[in-house]
Amino acid sequence: MKPDNEKVQAEDIVRSRYQHNIYDGDISNERISKGLDRDKVIQISKIKKEPEWMTELRLKGYDMFLKKPMPHFGPDLSDLNMDELTYYNRATAKTESSWDQVPDKIKDTFEALGIPQAEREYLAGVSTQYESEVVYHKAQQELEDKGVIFSDTDTGLREHPEIFRKFFGTLVPAGDNKFAALNTAVWSGGSFIYVPKGVKLSQPVQSYFRINSEQMGQFERSLIIVDDDADLHYIEGCTAPAYSTNSLHAAVVEIFVGKNAKCRYTTVQNWSNNVYNLVTKRSTCDAGGTMEWVDGNIGSGVSMLYPSCYLRGEGAHGSMISVSMADEGQRQDIGSRMMHQAPNTTSQIISKSIARNGGNAIYRGTVHHSPKAVGAHSVVQCDTLVLDPKSESDTIPTYRIQEGQSTVEHEGTVSRVSEEQLYYLMSRGLTLQQATEMIILGFIEPFTRELPMEYAVELNQLLKLDVSRSIG
Repeated sequence: MKPDNEKVQAEDIVRSRYQHNIYDGDISNERISKGLDRDKVIQISKIKKEPEWMTELRLKGYDMFLKKPMPHFGPDLSDLNMDELTYYNRATAKTESSWDQVPDKIKDTFEALGIPQAEREYLAGVSTQYESEVVYHKAQQELEDKGVIFSDTDTGLREHPEIFRKFFGTLVPAGDNKFAALNTAVWSGGSFIYVPKGVKLSQPVQSYFRINSEQMGQFERSLIIVDDDADLHYIEGCTAPAYSTNSLHAAVVEIFVGKNAKCRYTTVQNWSNNVYNLVTKRSTCDAGGTMEWVDGNIGSGVSMLYPSCYLRGEGAHGSMISVSMADEGQRQDIGSRMMHQAPNTTSQIISKSIARNGGNAIYRGTVHHSPKAVGAHSVVQCDTLVLDPKSESDTIPTYRIQEGQSTVEHEGTVSRVSEEQLYYLMSRGLTLQQATEMIILGFIEPFTRELPMEYAVELNQLLKLDVSRSIG
């Protein structure tokens, strides 16, 4: 039986995508000097020609950033030198809607990453951010015909101020944590999406985020509103070249899911190991609404990521399905927060972690059933595969149950690739590498089956490349 041609094509794209550490050189159009102060916060706002209320909000965020301490839990962040970062770097003079108008160096990078082909074949819309600003944005006619707003966040602020101001910063306020405060002060780019009542999109929309420069900070801010009875699938991808110095990715995502609406947010993150990935993602669901986080973390030296669902309406459902690979020098601190604030709400967390070459894979999650969450039900499953004696895994769950008629189920396992499994597969003609790959891909199958085919192939190929480097 011949392999499916579409799958072979997807595999070829992914192989070429990750064979080389792509760096485009310095192609800055406008940047501010390293470090951050109040004048630079105002400068960013002036460059963007923002209304006064946003400038004031940025300054409030900056003041909060100075006052807030570093996180008191999780990975060591002491090597992150905030004074050496560039907080705004624009690569192009404007956002293009025609691919032909994008500068050749940027275009070549995104071609290598498969973005234009994905747009042509699969997506309803695509937005690509390079450094601090979106450089290319295109939405298919279907979105406009259905009244869907899909733009970069800066355009959302300019063209839809009433919707924007109503929701912006209400789920993740400036004072939420140190890096949310920093994002509020210097945010740039991201996605702004509004799906009207009853509109169900047949295809996903995607954004792709790229850090190119050394010691760069990327601070996109995404705001997504899925109105009552609507349905949206949003996909994001992330990459950066490797350097000897550190960069920072500190995004904020706010998602509002209406009554009986559904939103799925899929991420495949492949930052280089010099990137600190410190992101705040939060959603809220009205009655009968569903929020699904599907999260793949392969890159970054440090990740702290806990997508949250605030289940505020009766019968709302939240889920988080994640996979993370912690390699040498990596600490993947990944989890979720499910906050039940209404009756008969349900949640599910499935966490699949892999640790190899001395990496540390951590699950850190919170489930809270408030006194109003009568009949709430939560299921948590945390599984880790440790590939060698040098690697570590930690599971740090927190449960706060304030309602006597709700239930929580927890299951966790830590295992190794067994000699018996390898021997069995190798006795059937597989090499050691092929046998190990098969075991790992079977382990993460609950995650990859939730991805569109091309993205499942991408994640599988990334894991295969990692495994091939660890077996010798």
